[in-house]
Amino acid sequence: MNIPFLDLKNQYQAIKHEINPAIQEILDNASFVLGKSVSNFEAQFAAAHTVKHCICVSSGTDGNHLALWALGVGVGDEVIVPADTFVATAWGATLCGAKPIFVDCDPESYNIDPKKVEAAITPRTKAIVAVHLYGQAADMDGLQKIAKAHNLHLVEDCAQSHLAEYKGKKTGGLGIAASFSFYPGKNLGAYGEGGAVTTNDDRLATTFRMMRDHGTLQKYDHEIFGHNYRMEGIQGAVLGVKLKYLHEWTEQRRRVARRYGELLRGVGDIVLPKEMPYAKHVYHLYVIQTSKRAELQKYLADKGIGTGLHYPIPLHLQKCFASMGHREGDFPVSERLSKQCLSLPMFAELTDQQIEYVTDCIRDFFRLK
Repeated sequence: MNIPFLDLKNQYQAIKHEINPAIQEILDNASFVLGKSVSNFEAQFAAAHTVKHCICVSSGTDGNHLALWALGVGVGDEVIVPADTFVATAWGATLCGAKPIFVDCDPESYNIDPKKVEAAITPRTKAIVAVHLYGQAADMDGLQKIAKAHNLHLVEDCAQSHLAEYKGKKTGGLGIAASFSFYPGKNLGAYGEGGAVTTNDDRLATTFRMMRDHGTLQKYDHEIFGHNYRMEGIQGAVLGVKLKYLHEWTEQRRRVARRYGELLRGVGDIVLPKEMPYAKHVYHLYVIQTSKRAELQKYLADKGIGTGLHYPIPLHLQKCFASMGHREGDFPVSERLSKQCLSLPMFAELTDQQIEYVTDCIRDFFRLK
């Protein structure tokens, strides 16, 4: 049996009867940039996340940049980010001319550890970025308390947390601003690049809209600095169709996660992901830990099972940040996870038969050890 890490073809086949006409309408109307499809999706996505404003942009990375840029983060400032995340989180700071300051993660949730944030704050700190890693919300109460005490902006990176919840509230409206990614492999993915920023702040929302479109609300009247971060009309149309299925797909991901947990509990030295009591995890990724990661990954590949590594090099050890002078041992939790984490196949369409095949192969691997 061959089981891919992600199966976007299967998903498309199930909804192509809606996707194809939606794309054709954009082609017929020649509404290729922004337009009605994007504005309609913005309203629907904001409602789904119980936030006042959603402003679509051209990628999640652009959203990371825009969220901080609009808040005034600039040269000489520092932005606290987790060491265990995708590099695009740090680009939000660097693209503003600011410096990312890395903080280790909590060993159970894998998210930024509020207990370690306070020590990283300096007079130059301007913001904290809370990444809801793998689809589970960070400890927002702890981070909000610190941000308020030091008058810092608290920004969410929701690239992996569509419809995730923290104490019953959706991610995307828990800080001053948030960024989302609609990269094709996300829980809600476009058919190309796409992203968004969300906020409950009316003034900030206006700034976002201006900055994504060359600093203007009216053509050729450029009031502030900006960029071309506009979403394509086709992506808005695709996302508008797929959003209708997101709740169902999310529950299916949670079903897959529960089944993995039932079948892998107590197997070998595997550490299963923990859903924190304050969170509703949406399982963008299902990540296990094992000291035998490389061997297990190869064994599964030989059995036709795709897996992923998220993330094999923590940010502080990336070559692009070598000038910051970090060394191995600076952030031990992130470093351990980078060596032991393995992402299993995770998509809403996974069948019980496929899940059982994956877990049977993992059990067989550990029996041989």
